[in-house]
Amino acid sequence: MEKKTTVTIIGAGFAGLAAAALLAKDGCDVTVIEKNEMAGGRARSWQKDGFLFDMGPSWYWMPDVFENYYKLFGKTASDFYTLKRLNPSYRIYFGKKDIVDVPATLDDLYDLFEKLEPGSSKNLKHFLDQAKYKYEVGMNEYVFKPSHSIMEYFDPRLAVSGIKLQLLGNMRKHVHQLFKNAQLRKLLEFPVLFLGATPQHTPALYSLMNYADLVLGTWYPMGGMHKIVAAMQHLAESEGVKFIFDTEVTKIEVKNNLAEYVITSKGNFKSDFVVGNADYHYIDQHLFDKPYRNYNEKYWEKRTMAPSCLLFYVGINKKLNNLLHHNLFFDEDFDQHAKEIYTHPQWPSKPLFYVCCPSITDKSVAPEGCENLFFLIPVAPDLPDNESKREEYFNLLLNRFKDLTGNDIGGNILFKRSYAMNDFVTDYHAFKGNAYGLANTLKQTAFLKPKMKSKVTNFLYTGQLTVPGPGVPPAIISGQVVAKEIKKKLKKA
Repeated sequence: MEKKTTVTIIGAGFAGLAAAALLAKDGCDVTVIEKNEMAGGRARSWQKDGFLFDMGPSWYWMPDVFENYYKLFGKTASDFYTLKRLNPSYRIYFGKKDIVDVPATLDDLYDLFEKLEPGSSKNLKHFLDQAKYKYEVGMNEYVFKPSHSIMEYFDPRLAVSGIKLQLLGNMRKHVHQLFKNAQLRKLLEFPVLFLGATPQHTPALYSLMNYADLVLGTWYPMGGMHKIVAAMQHLAESEGVKFIFDTEVTKIEVKNNLAEYVITSKGNFKSDFVVGNADYHYIDQHLFDKPYRNYNEKYWEKRTMAPSCLLFYVGINKKLNNLLHHNLFFDEDFDQHAKEIYTHPQWPSKPLFYVCCPSITDKSVAPEGCENLFFLIPVAPDLPDNESKREEYFNLLLNRFKDLTGNDIGGNILFKRSYAMNDFVTDYHAFKGNAYGLANTLKQTAFLKPKMKSKVTNFLYTGQLTVPGPGVPPAIISGQVVAKEIKKKLKKA
């Protein structure tokens, strides 16, 4: 029998899972080595006393990306979980009695815009038509490029598209030219927070996120976001992928410019190809010896990082009012909070925050009569992180939450677990304790991101710190791209 090409993948995040299943499907012998006790990376789950928490991503956007991935295996999302479209999609608290629920249908959305800014529905239609074009071109043409070189983008079709995609404009200017109402502006600027940069520094290209949000909709996989992880792990295992958990990679040994051995806490793995889905900076600076690093520490220090976050997973022994599944609290100054993340990094003075209450949609994630709450405050990476600071912000959240929603939960907390920068470093070796990778600024887009290619011939990077960028759908695409690159290398061999 012909010997199978062996591939070792470091990290079982979404990109690693996607690459593993596809490479195994193409006939490779694939092993995934994961530092933690389960697959999913930042999308791990945590259970306590009948509560089930998604520890990371909580928004299911771009359902077409998931469907297109499952289709590669002759499957559909419905083979693994039941998707429910949320309506309203989410709620924004601008103040105690100033609440906007974002509807799931376009007609209702146009009505909302007209109510807040008469005449604005016409501009919204124009804005969303542009966003649709960006989404279709961006998601079909741009994101599947490995971005090894700028030459990949010298294509007449993409040159024309590039103008229409508004790569050089920024989101703040794009939104403010069309809408005057402060609440509508915040609503349209909100999705770029997922990209880890301020609207002023995010290319207008990314209004494609508004198309994903307002047209394609906000969904929820019943049972929790970890159902996606379970689906992707199942696909990988059904193709023969082997998973090794609770095993940390400590070094990549290179010989004749080939990654010969992946050295781990539980033995060494020799393979023909290695894929790095762990933190790019950690692999580059800590697992490779200096001659094989793509970048130096000075390069990394100059990167603009997306935020980290302070998270709380909270079990409540009563049902709550005035909440939806997703709730954004924009009652404080958006720009001030952004300055305290990017310009003058510090713990925020008056933070915006987010609350997810999945038990409103899904009874399986909390015991009867209880609520499952997930609080998130975006914060600058690399801040001093300690228990007293976390407790200070938890009390701030409880007070603001009570004031804005009327829910006093202080005496109803069964337990809480906090998670912040130190945990991101400990669990994921996250550079500076970041949560979302690199900010998607113009200077960190496409071929300007850290390269997928390594100096080492048989090693490739994948995941949120390389192309196409942060987020669950981009990570799945990143895994697809790296699998395709290895397939190309195998054909040439």
